Amino acid sequence: MTNIGEKVVCLVAYHIFFMLFVWSYWKTIFTLPMNPSKEFHLSYSDKESLEREPRGESQQEVLRRAAKDLPIYTRTMSGAIRYCDRCHLVKPDRCHHCSVCDKCILKMDHHCPWVNNCVGFSNYKFFLLFLAYSLLYCLFIAATDLQYFIKFWTNGLPDTQAKFHIMFLFFAAAMFSVSLSSLFGYHCWLVSKNKSTLEVFRAPIFRHRTDKNGFSLGFSKNLRQVFGDEKKYWLLPVFSSLGDGCSFPTCLVNQDPEQASTPGGLNSNSKSENHLFPAKPLRDSQSHLLTDAPSWPETAAKADKGKVGMSNPALTMENET
Repeated sequence: MTNIGEKVVCLVAYHIFFMLFVWSYWKTIFTLPMNPSKEFHLSYSDKESLEREPRGESQQEVLRRAAKDLPIYTRTMSGAIRYCDRCHLVKPDRCHHCSVCDKCILKMDHHCPWVNNCVGFSNYKFFLLFLAYSLLYCLFIAATDLQYFIKFWTNGLPDTQAKFHIMFLFFAAAMFSVSLSSLFGYHCWLVSKNKSTLEVFRAPIFRHRTDKNGFSLGFSKNLRQVFGDEKKYWLLPVFSSLGDGCSFPTCLVNQDPEQASTPGGLNSNSKSENHLFPAKPLRDSQSHLLTDAPSWPETAAKADKGKVGMSNPALTMENET
């Protein structure tokens, strides 16, 4: 390059992309995955009762008492409460046990060997930004190197060893750009549908039935659930996701009549099925995601709060990852 302005622009852009890439990569690696809070762990007496009683109705009663007031709506394939016998806790919705970390991870997406960490609720935003900035970084390098790569094949470069560095740099940046674009595009689709990688391969099971879109609230609200309400933080690797990872609003297509009553006397079998279901109790930072759509009357919401977890199906203890 001979133009001073072109050199300045390239250097500034390069260092911006590089710093954002390193920052998001660092946050993805060193942000500890969040584990379920104490309310999901069995008490000492419940653990003793669970170990003492034989598998059957006695153990089911222990788990009923432990899970009756918890904000959980997903079940195992057999309809039982999702219980982890390694961590001795009732699994929150979207929580899974990681065999590598040997602990339950909130809203677990996958365990990533490239960052040597579990990608879940606490660092999923950082992981997305890491993919985005690494892709921009590779595209920038490939774009600025392209003209010299062409000169390499047309013998327009000086005959030095540096020209082989240019060729290697372009091939490396281009290949990483292709792989990163497909991975980044896939996770953008996951965010738009409010799904995790695990939920794509095994759809969440609710009381009424399996529902692959049970947690989807629409594109805008799905995006806000990961990136937060304040747009000034969306492009920065700082934590701004909504909620605490233990409870999530759900959009149940066919509502369970034991969990909620339809508003205004509407028939629950009506064809207009897509209603936002306020999965109580929700944390304040997530509950407002439901307010933009038609919501339940206040009396119905209070009644729902009293019914949460009171009509769980027969509970069995299953080891589920």
